[in-house]
Amino acid sequence: MKSSCLIRVSIPLMSYLLTVVFLSPAHSQTKVGHWAQFRGTDGTGIAQASAKPPTQWDVSQQTAWEVEIPGTGWSSPVYEGEKVWLTSAVTKPATEAEIAAKLKDDRMAQIKTLASSVELHAICVDLNSGRIIHDVRLAQVDSPEPINPMNSYASPTPAIQDGRVICHFGNYGTWCIDENSGKVIWDRKFVVKHSVGPGSSPVIVDDKVIIVCDGTDIQFIAAVDLATGNQIWKTDRPPIKAADGEYRKAYCTPLLINVDGKQQAVIPGAQWVAGYDPETGKELWRADHGSGFSVTPMAVYESGLVVFSTGFMDASFVAVDPRGTGDISSKGIAWRSAPKKAPRMPSLIATSGQIFAIADNGILRCLDAKTGEIINEKRIGGNFSSSPLLAGGNLYLSSREGVMTVVKCSSDLETIATNPFETSLMASPILVGDDLLVRTEKKLLRIKSSTP
Repeated sequence: MKSSCLIRVSIPLMSYLLTVVFLSPAHSQTKVGHWAQFRGTDGTGIAQASAKPPTQWDVSQQTAWEVEIPGTGWSSPVYEGEKVWLTSAVTKPATEAEIAAKLKDDRMAQIKTLASSVELHAICVDLNSGRIIHDVRLAQVDSPEPINPMNSYASPTPAIQDGRVICHFGNYGTWCIDENSGKVIWDRKFVVKHSVGPGSSPVIVDDKVIIVCDGTDIQFIAAVDLATGNQIWKTDRPPIKAADGEYRKAYCTPLLINVDGKQQAVIPGAQWVAGYDPETGKELWRADHGSGFSVTPMAVYESGLVVFSTGFMDASFVAVDPRGTGDISSKGIAWRSAPKKAPRMPSLIATSGQIFAIADNGILRCLDAKTGEIINEKRIGGNFSSSPLLAGGNLYLSSREGVMTVVKCSSDLETIATNPFETSLMASPILVGDDLLVRTEKKLLRIKSSTP
């Protein structure tokens, strides 16, 4: 999950039937025993097609293990082999005097909270037993910046590759940890003003870690070397017309797609969505989506179009054809939905020519990816921040009220089951084989598949 003043994304139209095969990422996780980053190895939130996770369960009887996680964090778990990693923040509450002094001149004080100090942790859990293997204290931050009460100081999800775990905490720093020893290999900082806390998760592309830094003060993306942490490239985001920094921030995670045999990193932000060459950082195209800001949901790629949410302000779906170059605002935008239809925090699911989106207020929608037509919509109980998981042909929707609703991933949006948890669900669930790995406010649980 990401900060409450954040959002999520979706985009384009135009059907090029002869080239669709080159315009779509693999819509399932391609590597067994690996869920490497936010929304999985390919960033789609879709598990392997053969997966058979449980749809209804009794937590007290069907839990393989559960472990209490120190501190608080909305980062999703990731795993490789037999090790699960997630981040957490152990906070010391601020006094009323500290809060009053820190937020005295902040006009956004009504949507912010504060800690006196924060310890940043990376935690490794044994996938088979639930035993904590490593609890790595990375840093202590005295007098941290305020955050939105629905955010945490550990919201960005880690990324894993080649035995290296990347743990990102926004402007507080990025650490690379040895997966086996738990020792820090390198660390570095890109400092921006998040206003309401960090949100964007890192992604690993070949030998590079891509980090999005869309602050209220400056906006850029950067890539560092996975082995050393040294900066490889840094690219400024498109200029934003809003003078107020609160309307310039965003919290989105890059989506990697393949367009005509070439890789792109698609990153929505305030006012603009843009595609970049992940090798060089060169901007390939940009499209002005309007006045939206605090964009948090990741984009999806379906039927040759990038579909995303414009975030706060109007929260529309927008679809863009990513094959253009330069400013494609006038010709590259394929369709746009009516305002207030798109989610502001949960990411989308795209499959079989359709887009599935759970709005923050619990309305689930199915859209035609080529036209943006809303095929069906249905109210699901609760309010939502975490992104959905598609597994076994079903959508797993986790509410802030602590209920995981399982819905058939088809246009009829049939509810299969509802499963209550003891506490709120803010992190996105992931799949381990046929089992669910679920992070609640205080615990990490492995819920066994109902299949023998």
